[in-house]
Amino acid sequence: MADSNAGGNNSSGAANNAEVQISIPAPSKAEAAAAPETPAGKPFRWWAMVAVDVFFLIAGQTSATLLGRYYYTQGGRSKWISAFVRTAGFPILFFTLFFFPSKSPSSCTNTPMAKLAVIYIVLGLIIAADDMMYTGGLKYLPASTYSLICASQLAFNVVFSYVLNSQKVTPLIFNSVVLLTMSASLIGVSKESQGVTGVSGGKYLLGFVLTLGASCTYSLILALMQLTFETIIKKHTFSAVLNMQIYTALVATAASVVGLFASGEWRSLRGEMNAFRSGQFSYLMTLLWAAVSWQVANIGVLGLIFEVSALFSNVISTVSLPVIPFFAVVVFHDRMNGVKIVAMLIAIWGFISYLFQHYLDGKKAKKASSGDSAQG
Repeated sequence: MADSNAGGNNSSGAANNAEVQISIPAPSKAEAAAAPETPAGKPFRWWAMVAVDVFFLIAGQTSATLLGRYYYTQGGRSKWISAFVRTAGFPILFFTLFFFPSKSPSSCTNTPMAKLAVIYIVLGLIIAADDMMYTGGLKYLPASTYSLICASQLAFNVVFSYVLNSQKVTPLIFNSVVLLTMSASLIGVSKESQGVTGVSGGKYLLGFVLTLGASCTYSLILALMQLTFETIIKKHTFSAVLNMQIYTALVATAASVVGLFASGEWRSLRGEMNAFRSGQFSYLMTLLWAAVSWQVANIGVLGLIFEVSALFSNVISTVSLPVIPFFAVVVFHDRMNGVKIVAMLIAIWGFISYLFQHYLDGKKAKKASSGDSAQG
Protein backbone atom coordinates (compact mmCIF):
# COMPACT_ATOMS: atom_id res chain seq x y z
CA MET A 1 0.00 0.00 0.00
CA ALA A 2 2.83 2.33 0.88
CA ASP A 3 4.56 1.55 -2.39
CA SER A 4 1.29 2.03 -4.22
CA ASN A 5 0.71 5.40 -2.58
CA ALA A 6 4.24 6.45 -3.27
CA GLY A 7 3.87 5.42 -6.89
CA GLY A 8 0.61 7.33 -7.08
CA ASN A 9 2.24 10.40 -5.57
CA ASN A 10 5.12 10.16 -8.02
CA SER A 11 2.68 9.85 -10.91
CA SER A 12 0.75 12.83 -9.60
CA GLY A 13 3.93 14.85 -9.26
CA ALA A 14 4.98 13.93 -12.77
CA ALA A 15 1.59 14.99 -14.06
CA ASN A 16 1.87 18.29 -12.21
CA ASN A 17 5.33 18.86 -13.68
CA ALA A 18 3.97 18.10 -17.13
CA GLU A 19 1.16 20.57 -16.58
CA VAL A 20 3.67 23.25 -15.56
CA GLN A 21 5.74 22.60 -18.66
CA ILE A 22 2.68 22.83 -20.88
CA SER A 23 1.50 26.06 -19.31
CA ILE A 24 4.80 27.88 -19.82
CA PRO A 25 4.51 28.48 -23.58
CA ALA A 26 0.81 29.37 -23.38
CA PRO A 27 0.07 32.78 -24.93
CA SER A 28 -0.48 35.72 -22.66
CA LYS A 29 -3.65 37.80 -22.72
CA ALA A 30 -1.95 40.48 -24.79
CA GLU A 31 -0.63 37.93 -27.25
CA ALA A 32 -4.02 36.29 -27.56
CA ALA A 33 -5.63 39.63 -28.30
CA ALA A 34 -3.02 40.30 -30.98
CA ALA A 35 -3.39 36.86 -32.56
CA PRO A 36 -5.31 38.08 -35.63
CA GLU A 37 -2.42 40.42 -36.44
CA THR A 38 -0.40 37.65 -38.09
CA PRO A 39 -1.18 34.72 -40.34
CA ALA A 40 0.63 32.26 -38.08
CA GLY A 41 -1.09 28.89 -37.80
CA LYS A 42 -3.53 29.35 -40.70
CA PRO A 43 -1.62 31.27 -43.37
CA PHE A 44 -3.72 30.35 -46.41
CA ARG A 45 -7.08 31.00 -44.72
CA TRP A 46 -5.82 34.28 -43.24
CA TRP A 47 -4.50 35.60 -46.53
CA ALA A 48 -7.64 34.43 -48.35
CA MET A 49 -9.93 36.26 -45.90
CA VAL A 50 -7.79 39.40 -46.07
CA ALA A 51 -7.84 39.29 -49.89
CA VAL A 52 -11.65 39.01 -49.91
CA ASP A 53 -12.01 41.88 -47.43
CA VAL A 54 -9.62 44.05 -49.46
CA PHE A 55 -11.66 43.37 -52.61
CA PHE A 56 -14.92 44.19 -50.81
CA LEU A 57 -13.54 47.46 -49.45
CA ILE A 58 -11.96 48.73 -52.66
CA ALA A 59 -14.80 47.58 -54.95
CA GLY A 60 -17.52 48.82 -52.62
CA GLN A 61 -15.94 52.18 -51.84
CA THR A 62 -15.05 52.81 -55.49
CA SER A 63 -18.52 52.00 -56.82
CA ALA A 64 -20.23 53.93 -53.99
CA THR A 65 -18.08 56.99 -54.64
CA LEU A 66 -18.75 56.87 -58.39
CA LEU A 67 -22.49 56.51 -57.77
CA GLY A 68 -22.36 59.40 -55.31
CA ARG A 69 -20.67 61.53 -57.94
CA TYR A 70 -23.31 60.48 -60.47
CA TYR A 71 -26.03 61.51 -57.99
CA TYR A 72 -24.67 65.05 -57.71
CA THR A 73 -23.88 65.48 -61.42
CA GLN A 74 -27.45 64.47 -62.32
CA GLY A 75 -28.99 67.06 -60.02
CA GLY A 76 -29.04 65.52 -56.52
CA ARG A 77 -28.72 68.02 -53.65
CA SER A 78 -29.81 66.45 -50.35
CA LYS A 79 -27.10 66.11 -47.66
CA TRP A 80 -29.26 63.91 -45.44
CA ILE A 81 -30.05 61.51 -48.28
CA SER A 82 -26.33 61.21 -49.00
CA ALA A 83 -25.70 60.38 -45.34
CA PHE A 84 -28.72 58.06 -45.24
CA VAL A 85 -27.51 56.04 -48.24
CA ARG A 86 -24.17 55.31 -46.54
CA THR A 87 -25.84 53.04 -43.96
CA ALA A 88 -29.40 52.35 -45.19
CA GLY A 89 -28.45 49.16 -47.05
CA PHE A 90 -27.87 47.20 -43.85
CA PRO A 91 -31.05 44.99 -44.19
CA ILE A 92 -29.38 43.00 -46.99
CA LEU A 93 -26.83 41.81 -44.44
CA PHE A 94 -29.52 39.81 -42.62
CA PHE A 95 -29.51 37.39 -45.57
CA THR A 96 -25.74 37.01 -45.23
CA LEU A 97 -26.14 36.45 -41.49
CA PHE A 98 -28.59 33.65 -42.26
CA PHE A 99 -25.97 31.83 -44.35
CA PHE A 100 -23.17 32.49 -41.85
CA PRO A 101 -24.70 31.84 -38.40
CA SER A 102 -22.57 31.78 -35.29
CA LYS A 103 -21.00 28.38 -34.72
CA SER A 104 -20.97 28.88 -30.96
CA PRO A 105 -24.32 30.27 -29.81
CA SER A 106 -23.45 29.66 -26.18
CA SER A 107 -20.61 32.15 -26.44
CA CYS A 108 -23.12 34.91 -27.13
CA THR A 109 -23.89 35.05 -23.41
CA ASN A 110 -20.32 36.08 -22.57
CA THR A 111 -21.12 39.69 -23.39
CA PRO A 112 -24.25 41.17 -21.76
CA MET A 113 -26.81 42.34 -24.30
CA ALA A 114 -27.17 45.66 -22.48
CA LYS A 115 -23.46 46.37 -22.91
CA LEU A 116 -23.58 45.44 -26.60
CA ALA A 117 -26.65 47.65 -27.09
CA VAL A 118 -24.85 50.65 -25.58
CA ILE A 119 -21.80 50.01 -27.78
CA TYR A 120 -23.89 49.73 -30.95
CA ILE A 121 -25.88 52.88 -30.13
CA VAL A 122 -22.80 54.97 -29.36
CA LEU A 123 -20.88 53.78 -32.42
CA GLY A 124 -23.96 54.20 -34.62
CA LEU A 125 -24.48 57.81 -33.52
CA ILE A 126 -20.80 58.57 -34.08
CA ILE A 127 -21.02 57.04 -37.58
CA ALA A 128 -24.10 59.16 -38.39
CA ALA A 129 -22.30 62.32 -37.27
CA ASP A 130 -19.24 61.33 -39.28
CA ASP A 131 -21.32 60.76 -42.43
CA MET A 132 -22.90 64.21 -42.09
CA MET A 133 -19.51 65.87 -41.60
CA TYR A 134 -18.17 64.21 -44.76
CA THR A 135 -21.26 65.27 -46.71
CA GLY A 136 -21.09 68.84 -45.42
CA GLY A 137 -17.39 69.10 -46.20
CA LEU A 138 -17.88 67.92 -49.78
CA LYS A 139 -20.65 70.49 -50.29
CA TYR A 140 -18.53 73.49 -49.29
CA LEU A 141 -15.03 72.48 -50.42
CA PRO A 142 -13.42 71.96 -53.82
CA ALA A 143 -12.93 68.29 -54.59
CA SER A 144 -9.16 68.82 -54.56
CA THR A 145 -9.12 70.23 -51.02
CA TYR A 146 -11.61 67.62 -49.85
CA SER A 147 -9.44 64.73 -51.09
CA LEU A 148 -6.32 66.28 -49.61
CA ILE A 149 -7.90 66.59 -46.15
CA CYS A 150 -9.39 63.07 -46.33
CA ALA A 151 -5.87 61.71 -46.81
CA SER A 152 -5.06 62.98 -43.31
CA GLN A 153 -7.20 60.19 -41.80
CA LEU A 154 -4.22 57.84 -41.97
CA ALA A 155 -2.18 60.12 -39.72
CA PHE A 156 -5.06 60.26 -37.22
CA ASN A 157 -5.41 56.49 -37.42
CA VAL A 158 -1.74 55.95 -36.55
CA VAL A 159 -2.25 57.96 -33.35
CA PHE A 160 -5.51 56.25 -32.33
CA SER A 161 -4.21 52.76 -33.17
CA TYR A 162 -1.07 53.39 -31.14
CA VAL A 163 -3.01 54.71 -28.12
CA LEU A 164 -6.09 52.43 -28.14
CA ASN A 165 -4.90 49.28 -29.92
CA SER A 166 -1.17 49.19 -29.06
CA GLN A 167 -0.36 49.13 -32.77
CA LYS A 168 3.38 48.87 -33.46
CA VAL A 169 4.54 51.55 -35.89
CA THR A 170 7.45 49.89 -37.69
CA PRO A 171 9.54 51.63 -40.39
CA LEU A 172 7.66 49.70 -43.11
CA ILE A 173 4.26 50.73 -41.72
CA PHE A 174 5.42 54.34 -41.40
CA ASN A 175 6.71 54.19 -44.97
CA SER A 176 3.34 52.85 -46.13
CA VAL A 177 1.40 55.61 -44.34
CA VAL A 178 3.60 58.34 -45.84
CA LEU A 179 3.38 56.91 -49.37
CA LEU A 180 -0.40 56.46 -49.29
CA THR A 181 -0.91 59.96 -47.89
CA MET A 182 1.30 61.36 -50.66
CA SER A 183 -0.64 59.35 -53.24
CA ALA A 184 -4.00 60.70 -52.11
CA SER A 185 -2.55 64.21 -51.83
CA LEU A 186 -1.39 64.11 -55.45
CA ILE A 187 -4.97 63.42 -56.51
CA GLY A 188 -6.13 66.23 -54.26
CA VAL A 189 -3.85 68.88 -55.80
CA SER A 190 -4.45 67.73 -59.38
CA LYS A 191 -5.21 70.67 -61.66
CA GLU A 192 -8.22 68.86 -63.08
CA SER A 193 -10.00 68.79 -59.71
CA GLN A 194 -13.09 70.93 -59.87
CA GLY A 195 -13.82 73.54 -57.25
CA VAL A 196 -17.06 74.71 -55.72
CA THR A 197 -18.19 78.11 -56.96
CA GLY A 198 -20.28 80.61 -55.05
CA VAL A 199 -19.09 79.52 -51.60
CA SER A 200 -18.35 82.23 -49.04
CA GLY A 201 -15.21 82.31 -46.93
CA GLY A 202 -17.14 81.32 -43.82
CA LYS A 203 -18.68 78.27 -45.48
CA TYR A 204 -15.31 77.32 -46.94
CA LEU A 205 -13.82 77.38 -43.44
CA LEU A 206 -16.79 75.37 -42.16
CA GLY A 207 -16.20 72.78 -44.88
CA PHE A 208 -12.53 72.53 -43.94
CA VAL A 209 -13.36 72.01 -40.26
CA LEU A 210 -16.09 69.47 -41.06
CA THR A 211 -13.85 67.40 -43.35
CA LEU A 212 -10.94 67.45 -40.92
CA GLY A 213 -13.27 66.46 -38.11
CA ALA A 214 -14.78 63.69 -40.23
CA SER A 215 -11.32 62.28 -41.03
CA CYS A 216 -10.38 62.30 -37.36
CA THR A 217 -13.72 60.77 -36.33
CA TYR A 218 -13.49 58.02 -38.97
CA SER A 219 -10.08 56.99 -37.66
CA LEU A 220 -11.45 56.98 -34.11
CA ILE A 221 -14.38 54.77 -35.19
CA LEU A 222 -12.03 52.18 -36.69
CA ALA A 223 -9.85 52.09 -33.57
CA LEU A 224 -12.91 51.81 -31.28
CA MET A 225 -14.28 48.94 -33.37
CA GLN A 226 -11.00 47.07 -33.12
CA LEU A 227 -10.92 47.70 -29.38
CA THR A 228 -14.49 46.37 -29.09
CA PHE A 229 -13.62 43.17 -30.98
CA GLU A 230 -10.51 42.55 -28.89
CA THR A 231 -11.75 43.37 -25.39
CA ILE A 232 -15.55 42.94 -25.37
CA ILE A 233 -16.89 40.74 -28.18
CA LYS A 234 -13.88 38.38 -28.32
CA LYS A 235 -15.48 36.15 -30.97
CA HIS A 236 -13.53 35.32 -34.11
CA THR A 237 -16.60 34.68 -36.29
CA PHE A 238 -18.02 36.27 -39.41
CA SER A 239 -21.37 36.65 -37.65
CA ALA A 240 -19.73 38.92 -35.07
CA VAL A 241 -18.53 41.19 -37.88
CA LEU A 242 -22.00 41.22 -39.45
CA ASN A 243 -23.70 41.99 -36.14
CA MET A 244 -21.39 44.94 -35.57
CA GLN A 245 -22.18 46.32 -39.04
CA ILE A 246 -25.93 45.66 -38.91
CA TYR A 247 -26.71 47.23 -35.56
CA THR A 248 -24.41 50.24 -35.82
CA ALA A 249 -25.84 50.90 -39.31
CA LEU A 250 -29.36 50.58 -37.93
CA VAL A 251 -28.68 53.31 -35.38
CA ALA A 252 -26.89 55.53 -37.92
CA THR A 253 -29.75 55.13 -40.42
CA ALA A 254 -32.36 55.99 -37.79
CA ALA A 255 -30.38 59.11 -36.89
CA SER A 256 -30.21 60.12 -40.58
CA VAL A 257 -33.99 59.67 -40.96
CA VAL A 258 -34.58 61.87 -37.91
CA GLY A 259 -32.24 64.49 -39.37
CA LEU A 260 -33.95 64.30 -42.78
CA PHE A 261 -37.37 65.08 -41.30
CA ALA A 262 -36.12 67.55 -38.68
CA SER A 263 -34.31 69.61 -41.33
CA GLY A 264 -37.29 69.64 -43.67
CA GLU A 265 -35.27 68.26 -46.60
CA TRP A 266 -37.84 65.50 -47.06
CA ARG A 267 -40.22 68.04 -48.62
CA SER A 268 -37.88 68.58 -51.59
CA LEU A 269 -37.20 64.90 -52.36
CA ARG A 270 -40.14 64.54 -54.77
CA GLY A 271 -39.01 67.57 -56.75
CA GLU A 272 -35.40 66.35 -56.69
CA MET A 273 -36.44 62.96 -58.11
CA ASN A 274 -38.57 64.57 -60.84
CA ALA A 275 -35.74 66.91 -61.81
CA PHE A 276 -33.11 64.13 -61.92
CA ARG A 277 -31.64 64.41 -65.42
CA SER A 278 -31.56 60.68 -66.19
CA GLY A 279 -35.09 60.05 -64.87
CA GLN A 280 -36.88 58.87 -61.74
CA PHE A 281 -35.98 55.20 -62.20
CA SER A 282 -32.31 56.11 -62.52
CA TYR A 283 -32.61 58.24 -59.38
CA LEU A 284 -33.95 55.31 -57.35
CA MET A 285 -31.41 52.84 -58.79
CA THR A 286 -28.55 55.22 -58.07
CA LEU A 287 -29.49 55.49 -54.41
CA LEU A 288 -30.24 51.76 -54.12
CA TRP A 289 -26.95 50.55 -55.55
CA ALA A 290 -25.00 53.22 -53.69
CA ALA A 291 -26.52 51.86 -50.46
CA VAL A 292 -25.58 48.29 -51.43
CA SER A 293 -22.05 49.35 -52.38
CA TRP A 294 -21.50 51.09 -49.05
CA GLN A 295 -22.52 47.94 -47.21
CA VAL A 296 -20.07 45.86 -49.25
CA ALA A 297 -17.34 48.37 -48.43
CA ASN A 298 -18.26 48.39 -44.73
CA ILE A 299 -18.08 44.59 -44.57
CA GLY A 300 -14.56 44.86 -45.98
CA VAL A 301 -13.68 47.55 -43.42
CA LEU A 302 -14.89 45.49 -40.46
CA GLY A 303 -13.38 42.29 -41.82
CA LEU A 304 -9.95 43.90 -42.07
CA ILE A 305 -10.29 45.38 -38.59
CA PHE A 306 -11.19 41.93 -37.29
CA GLU A 307 -8.54 39.97 -39.21
CA VAL A 308 -5.71 42.52 -39.15
CA SER A 309 -6.07 45.98 -37.56
CA ALA A 310 -7.86 49.31 -37.80
CA LEU A 311 -4.74 50.88 -39.28
CA PHE A 312 -4.57 48.30 -42.07
CA SER A 313 -8.26 48.85 -42.83
CA ASN A 314 -7.62 52.57 -43.18
CA VAL A 315 -4.58 51.87 -45.38
CA ILE A 316 -6.76 49.93 -47.84
CA SER A 317 -9.42 52.65 -47.70
CA THR A 318 -6.78 55.22 -48.65
CA VAL A 319 -5.51 52.97 -51.45
CA SER A 320 -8.88 53.36 -53.19
CA LEU A 321 -8.56 57.17 -53.36
CA PRO A 322 -6.09 57.10 -56.26
CA VAL A 323 -7.79 54.00 -57.73
CA ILE A 324 -11.14 55.78 -58.15
CA PRO A 325 -9.86 58.16 -60.91
CA PHE A 326 -8.94 55.11 -63.02
CA PHE A 327 -12.53 53.87 -62.97
CA ALA A 328 -13.77 57.42 -63.48
CA VAL A 329 -11.90 57.38 -66.79
CA VAL A 330 -13.90 54.31 -67.85
CA VAL A 331 -17.29 55.37 -66.46
CA PHE A 332 -17.27 59.16 -66.87
CA HIS A 333 -14.57 59.39 -69.59
CA ASP A 334 -12.31 61.54 -67.41
CA ARG A 335 -8.77 62.18 -68.60
CA MET A 336 -5.99 60.00 -67.20
CA ASN A 337 -3.02 62.31 -66.77
CA GLY A 338 0.48 61.67 -65.47
CA VAL A 339 -0.35 62.82 -61.93
CA LYS A 340 -3.07 60.18 -61.57
CA ILE A 341 -0.79 57.43 -62.90
CA VAL A 342 2.01 58.39 -60.50
CA ALA A 343 -0.48 58.53 -57.62
CA MET A 344 -1.68 54.99 -58.37
CA LEU A 345 1.90 53.67 -58.59
CA ILE A 346 2.78 55.28 -55.25
CA ALA A 347 -0.37 53.79 -53.71
CA ILE A 348 0.60 50.33 -54.94
CA TRP A 349 4.10 50.82 -53.52
CA GLY A 350 2.71 51.80 -50.14
CA PHE A 351 0.27 48.90 -50.14
CA ILE A 352 3.04 46.37 -50.91
CA SER A 353 5.17 47.90 -48.16
CA TYR A 354 2.42 47.28 -45.61
CA LEU A 355 1.78 43.73 -46.84
CA PHE A 356 5.49 42.96 -46.62
CA GLN A 357 5.46 44.03 -42.96
CA HIS A 358 2.69 41.52 -42.23
CA TYR A 359 4.60 38.86 -44.16
CA LEU A 360 7.61 39.48 -41.91
CA ASP A 361 5.39 39.38 -38.81
CA GLY A 362 3.90 36.06 -39.90
CA LYS A 363 7.31 34.60 -40.68
CA LYS A 364 8.64 35.71 -37.29
CA ALA A 365 5.62 34.29 -35.46
CA LYS A 366 5.90 30.99 -37.33
CA LYS A 367 9.60 30.75 -36.44
CA ALA A 368 8.84 31.46 -32.78
CA SER A 369 6.10 28.84 -32.80
CA SER A 370 8.49 26.27 -34.29
CA GLY A 371 11.03 27.09 -31.61
CA ASP A 372 8.49 26.55 -28.84
CA SER A 373 7.47 23.21 -30.37
CA ALA A 374 11.10 22.11 -30.56
CA GLN A 375 11.61 22.95 -26.89
CA GLY A 376 8.46 21.02 -25.98
